[in-house]
Parts: sequence; C-alpha cells; structure tokens
Amino acid sequence: MNILKVKDRQELDKKIPTMPWYVEKFINFKLPDLSPSSLLEYVRDYETFFSWMLAEGLAEADSMKQLPIEALEKLHMESIDNFRMFLMTRTEHTNSRVTISRKLSSLRSLFHYLSQIAEDEEFYPLLKRNVMAKVEIKRTHKPKDTAAKLEGKLLQEQEIHEFIAFVEHGYGEEVAGNKQALYSYHINKVRDACIIRLVLNSGLRVSEVVNLNADDIDLKKKLAYVYRKGSNDDTFKTPVYFRQDATENLMAYMDMRQTQYKAPRKEKALFLAIANGKKEGERMTKRAIQEMVIKYAKRFGKPYLSVHKLRHSFATDYYLRNDLYKTQEQLGHASPETTQIYAHLTDKTMAQAIDNEKE
Repeated sequence: MNILKVKDRQELDKKIPTMPWYVEKFINFKLPDLSPSSLLEYVRDYETFFSWMLAEGLAEADSMKQLPIEALEKLHMESIDNFRMFLMTRTEHTNSRVTISRKLSSLRSLFHYLSQIAEDEEFYPLLKRNVMAKVEIKRTHKPKDTAAKLEGKLLQEQEIHEFIAFVEHGYGEEVAGNKQALYSYHINKVRDACIIRLVLNSGLRVSEVVNLNADDIDLKKKLAYVYRKGSNDDTFKTPVYFRQDATENLMAYMDMRQTQYKAPRKEKALFLAIANGKKEGERMTKRAIQEMVIKYAKRFGKPYLSVHKLRHSFATDYYLRNDLYKTQEQLGHASPETTQIYAHLTDKTMAQAIDNEKE
C-alpha cells in the first residue's frame, strides 16, 4: 500500500464535495489514469482559481460548490491574464513561473474535458465556449535551463563522502553545546545517515523513501522495491538498485530499528520516528525527512541542499558512469528528456575535471 497515495486520496475525498459538480465529473473521468496525488494538485489549483473568480465578482455564487459552469463560458482572455498576474504578484504563497504554468495547465485540462469530451443529455458539450484553448503555456524548464540552475548546488564525488562523514560524526561536534540537539542526534544519527546514504547511492525520491517498508529491502541483491511516481498501480513495486556503499548503513539501522524506535508489530515502515508524547515509533513523514536533510545541510555549510538535490547529486555521478537510458531507468523518469539535464551537468563536470588535471 502506497502510504502517501492513501493520504492524498483521503484528502481528495474531503475536497471533492466542496467543488462544483463538473469538477467532480472531471476528477472521476481522470481517476483511472492519474494518481490521487496528481488529482489532488488539480483540485487545489481549481480552489485557487474559483476563489479568485468569486473575489473578483466574475461569478455569482455563495460558495465554490455553487459556481455555475456558465461563469466559465463568460470568461475573457483578459480574465485569464488578470489571474496570471494575481498568481505572480500576490504577497502570500508567491508562485514561481513553473507553478503558474502548472496551474494554467490544470485549468486547460478541465476546460478541454468540459468542451471536448463531456456531453449533456442532448449530446452537446457541457462547456460551449473554451477560453483556455486560446491560452499559450510556455515551456518553463528545458533540461539545459534546469541544469544551469543546479550548477554549483550539488555534491561532487569527494563532497558526497564528506557530507556523509559529517552526518555520521561531524554534526555532533557542531552541536556539542546544545544538549537537546546533541541528544536527538545521538538517538537518530544511524537512521539519518542511513537515509542520506541510501538516497546518495540510489537516487530514490523522498516519496519513495517514505513509502519503504522493512521487507522492501533486499540486502543480498542490493535492491529496494518502491512505488514509482506516476504509476497508478498499487499492486506492483519496482526494484531499484542501490550501491554497495549503502549496505553497511542499512544493516546497522535495521539491526537497531526495533529496539531504538519500539515499533509495534503492525508497523511495517522502514524509517521510523517517535513523535513527541508518544512511546512507539511510526512511519517518518515526507516533511520530517526533508527537514532532517536541511538540518545537516545548514551545519555542513551548504544550506541549499535538499533530498531532491541529493538525488540529483547521485544522478549526475551515475550518468558519468552509465548512459542516458540506464540513468532514466534508475531514476524512474517517464521520459528521457527529463534525464537530459544530467547530460548538461556532466558536460560541466567533465570540463572541470580536465581543468583540474591541468593544474
């Protein structure tokens, strides 16, 4: 069972009753093909848009649920431009260009469904006029651009070893004067080092790490069985290799997992934490793992590091030793185009290596 998908499905089920009937119809249409996590993002985007419409007086309704489909037909291009500007300039929850493009793409998917696929009882489209068909959504993250943003923000080979050594030993020296931080470090450093080394030796996503169960790890074959992003099949876990460097940490953590975190027998999660006020360990959350990495990264002097950048660090090194398609398969990318960012990153890495040899 994919834990994150279950939570997102529960959240989705709570939000759908607050949406107009035609959004519920769209979500049910997409449900067989998209994960609950993706559909939840759609619904959150529609919440933002409908709330904005009501605030701007572009629809007469007491709530989002009552927002009539006819209000969508009356939207002008100027309205969409104003919504785009609202997303760009609002002071709270400021959106990046990538996020704005995603929100507009979500709207375009809904409008396309209502105008081109869904029909009323007379076989006419539910939406008679589709303003979103006129909206051009520019591509915002070409592989080369993404690589440029990541340049200088990833760990190179020697830095990977230094960062892991810092997590295993150096952090304790940094917080020696803080009893609470030092106590927490001593309790969790084996687990934390295990998570970080696993990501740096496999390229797993944080969601994949969160969903790992203890029996998903095969130490002999060096395999982790994970639910891959984008897959809506909860009956199949993909085997993903991890390097030998992660094995020792995994063994050390698994040996003390039960005694250290006192997990009940029914708790299958690999990575556990004991929440404040509780006596038994439970599955670590996505946020807890992200904050854990940031905690070490700041003290290490690289505050821009994140779980995703650790994944990028592995991928860059892996691509140098393999080819595009092996890297794509290891990372679980749906398209080789996504993997091309490492081609651009390794161009720079190899150039730097040549320059270093000249010195």
